[in-house]
Amino acid sequence: MLYQQVDTAVTDGASLPWVPLVPYADTILLKYFKLDPIKGEWIVMMKAPMGVQLPKHHHTGTVMVYTIEGQWKYKEHDWTAGPDSIVYETAASSHTYEPVSAGASGYVTTLVQVNGELLFLDENENVIASENWKTSLKRYLAYCEQHGIEAKDLTAFN
Repeated sequence: MLYQQVDTAVTDGASLPWVPLVPYADTILLKYFKLDPIKGEWIVMMKAPMGVQLPKHHHTGTVMVYTIEGQWKYKEHDWTAGPDSIVYETAASSHTYEPVSAGASGYVTTLVQVNGELLFLDENENVIASENWKTSLKRYLAYCEQHGIEAKDLTAFN
């Protein structure tokens, strides 16, 4: 693709499905907006119900989380993120996600920009699974195929 073909674009979120975060937590839903194979970046909305917990995870790159509704925290920190807050996570940070209170939809809803990999850890800090743009793309495409949804090219720049 020539640089002249790359232009500002919009992704219509209403046309994208909410995809369960299987096999980790099928009640956590992700809406994938961008899966960038060049920078290793992935941009998703996440909806998490109360009572769900992900395994502790480690980031190989930076992460920014904007909270839309509800409140959440990391077990290892003493702050709580709520609506209109931004959490900036440094590369090489590790923590355990916990919803604190749901919003009107019954979920904690966030917009997340991840650079690099998210490595799930066991109680001994061993890597038990890895998530990145490519595993996200596989999950998205499998979900679309299973539900008869025409998949969009979330890796494209237009």
